Formats: sequence, structure tokens, C-alpha cells
Amino acid sequence: MIDINESVMQFLLAFVVVGPLLGAAAALLPAPPGLKGKSPEQAVLRHGVTVTGVVLIAAIVLALGFDHDHPSRMQATTDISWIPALDVRIHLGTDGISLPLLVLTALLTFLCALHSYFKPPSGPSPKAFVALLLLLESGTLATFAVLDLLLFFLAFETVLIPMYFLIARWGGEGRTRAAWKFILFTLLGSVVMLLGLLLIGIKAGTFDMVALATDNGRSLTASVQVIAVLAIGIGLAVKTPMWPLHSWLPDAHTAAPTVGSVLLAGVLLKMGTYGFVRILLPVAPHGFHTFAPYLAAFAVVGIIYGSLACLALARQGAKGDLKRLIAYSSVGHMGFVLLGIATMTPTGVNGALFANIAHGLITGLLFFLVGALKDRTGSTDLDTLAEQTGAALYGRAPRLGALLAFAAVASLGLPGLAGFWGEMLALFGAFRPGADLSRSAFLTFMAIGAFGTLLTAAYMLIVVRRVCMGGPEREVPKLADVHGYEFAAWTPLVTLTVLAGLWPRALLGLTDPAVQQLLAGGTR
Repeated sequence: MIDINESVMQFLLAFVVVGPLLGAAAALLPAPPGLKGKSPEQAVLRHGVTVTGVVLIAAIVLALGFDHDHPSRMQATTDISWIPALDVRIHLGTDGISLPLLVLTALLTFLCALHSYFKPPSGPSPKAFVALLLLLESGTLATFAVLDLLLFFLAFETVLIPMYFLIARWGGEGRTRAAWKFILFTLLGSVVMLLGLLLIGIKAGTFDMVALATDNGRSLTASVQVIAVLAIGIGLAVKTPMWPLHSWLPDAHTAAPTVGSVLLAGVLLKMGTYGFVRILLPVAPHGFHTFAPYLAAFAVVGIIYGSLACLALARQGAKGDLKRLIAYSSVGHMGFVLLGIATMTPTGVNGALFANIAHGLITGLLFFLVGALKDRTGSTDLDTLAEQTGAALYGRAPRLGALLAFAAVASLGLPGLAGFWGEMLALFGAFRPGADLSRSAFLTFMAIGAFGTLLTAAYMLIVVRRVCMGGPEREVPKLADVHGYEFAAWTPLVTLTVLAGLWPRALLGLTDPAVQQLLAGGTR
């Protein structure tokens, strides 16, 4: 930790949120200011790398200046009246729950911009691409930083438009249908969520998330809490996505460009689970307690459903698309996150937050790798990949094959890597759920979730065998191995996956005090 003045911390957090928005506006200018390239297209892509790089540096400095001795306290706060008639305020702040998500978002967006600079997207003007990428980053960072319910909703919705266009304009086959499905599902969920947020704000007399969390539902009747949790929960569950509201996700991932898939899996899915922890758990604890067993049930169904879908796609002879398989794996992994939250215990919620970060790192890496395979082979179909990799990806591009195998074993939860701790803590939370929750029901959920980890190992190992180990050995041309820019983009994800697995305390030390206080009745 470094000693940074509070006013500087406030500026850093405000810059992290607003900086990408200003960068998006600058990207649409005739020539991005202060940057030159061999062509206008290269200049604007360089602008994207510069802006996201500066935002990442600001996020890292913010994390270094964060008071790690008091992670449950809201820090770098800004509180300015915005719409006095509705008592809506521009209220920003970060604690041990939101800080890791801010840094993860800044990191993944920078890596996507770096990847796009060296591998420009095929499609319309790069100006629009960079502007949309920066707008998406600004909306996501704002979602994790704002402390007003209506501002949260606005930030939550801001990301929908840029992601829609990234899929619809720069995506692959079936992109139009996938983009429409994405926008319709998420918008319909958001309408219901807005009603729940307004109900809480009107009944409690404030939209301030810190005040509402401190009140801990005392100003809301039991029936208001139940209705609010149901309405807000549906909107958050669509974005998570929770089974059976997940059906937009496989199509969106399959059609999205590489950077779209990385950001969708690595960042956007976290917005839903973050809302469960930041809003529903502390603001409407009675209503959440009512629905917790049902949330856990849907979560474990999602774990098994996602794993079985992946097994069906991975098996020999199936028309399996590797991007679609990873998308279905996200349904299963996010099921563990929801299970941890549903336990309403510090162990389970900490596991959920850890699994959020681990999933962002590992799945982001997986989508980068699949994008690289598609660039080299022209396909993400498993049969085609197995055919074209011939004597094994290990033999044709050994470093690429090793990275794919590493990401796969990290995804299946190998001890010592980031994917292990979150899922294990979520299961431990289900072993001893919160007060007045049925332990027998949660023990059943724990057993089903544990079985899901075995299914995850099965389909990931099948993918490694088919793609990396290949079929009968024969003469095949070499594939281009990992390029320098790919190495630069992927190394941070590999490093953080190992560090989080070997030193989980670095993350849990941030989240645990904040979670303890949140569950005890508020945040300061």
C-alpha cells in the first residue's frame, strides 16, 4: 500500500469511470489527438490502447493507494447532488468487494485493445469499434463504482448498446440474430429490475446504496422486500446468466468477435452477480432469505445443465463449436457463484466473489486462445480443429497447445490455480448455510455442485485430448505459434491465475472484511 491523499484517490476513481467515456468521444474525432500511425485506422487503434492503458494504470494506482487495513470502508468517495427532485446523487466509491472487479475490467479491456491493435477487427470503421470498446469499459467500471440505485441502473444499461453493436457489426456467422437475442433478453430483464429498484427507493425514501445497506432492510416491509428481490433478481439473473434465463449467452459468444467474447465472459457476466451482493443481500435481507433456496436450486441445475451441454458438444462426432462450449461452461461456473451467494454466509459469498475474478481471468484467456485458433485454422468447430491440428496442437504449435491445456485445467478447478478456491468455498458455504436456511436442502445442493466439478473435468479433458493431442500422427504443416503481441496479452492472465491459486489470501483479504460487514448489516 502507498500513502495517497484522499482527494487524489477521489480523482483516480472518477477518472477511471469517466476517462474511457472521454476517450470514446475523442476516438470519433477526425484524428485522435496526439497520436499518429501509418494510417488513420492504425492511429485510432493506438488511441484505444493508450486510453485503456492509462485507465489501467490509474486503476492499479487506486488499488495501491487503497487502505488494505480497512477494506470494508468505502474509499475514494465522491458524493454530488445530481437530480435533487429525485434525490439522485453522483455517488462513487470502492471497497474490498468492488476494487478487484474494477482492476479486472481495466486489465481485460486494455488487453482487448492491445489485441485489436495488432489484429484489427474485420468489419466497419475502427473508429466506431474503439469508441464502442471504450464506452463499454466506462459503463462497466461505473457499474462497479456507483453507489446510487438509479445511477447503477444507468451504468448497468450503458453496456448493452456497445456490446450489441460489437456483436452485430464485427461478429461472425449468425451475428444479427445473436445480437438481437442478447439485447432483447437483457432489456426485458432490465425493465423488471428498474421497477424493483424504484420500489426500494420510494419505500425507503432514498436511492443511496450505502444508506440502504446500513439500514439493512429495516425501513422496508417483508412484502416489499420479497417483491423487490424477485423483480431485481430477475434482471440480475438474466445478465449473470442463471439457468433458465441463459439461452442468449451461447449464441452471443459464438457470434461475437474475440474481444467481444473476452469482455462478455470476463466482465459483463460479473455485473449480475455483483448486483446480488451489493444490492439484494444487504438492502433486502428478508426478501433474499425467502428466495435463497430457489436461487441455489437454479444455480445447481445450471451447473449440471452447463456441464452436460459441454459434454455433448465435446464428444467425438458431435457438431461442437469450441466457443459455444466455453459459453456453456460459463453457465456452470456462474452457477457456483450464485450458489455461494445463496448460502448467505461469509464463506459462500467470499467464494462467489473469488470465483467471479477467477472466471474472468481463465475464461478471458480461453476466448483469446480460441480466437487465435480460429485465426490460424479458420474454424472453431471441434471436428475441424481436431482434423487440422493433425498430429496434435502440441506438435504443430507447442506453446499455443500448452497454453490451451493450462487454461483448460485451470477452468476445471485444478488445486493451485485460481479456479479451485472459489468453487471450493462456495461448496463449503453450502455445507453450513446461513441461519434458518434448510441445511438438508443445501447439503443436497452441495452434493450436486460437487458432481458438477467432475463433469467439468470430464469435458475439459476431452477438449484437450481432441484438440491438443489430436488423432493418428501424420504429415501436417506447422501452425504459427504464439506471436509476440499474443504473449503480451496473455501473460498477465496466466500469471494472475497462478498467483490467485497459490496466494488466495491476496484477494480474500480484501473481500472478507467487506463481506462480513455487509452481511452484518451495512457498509460505511
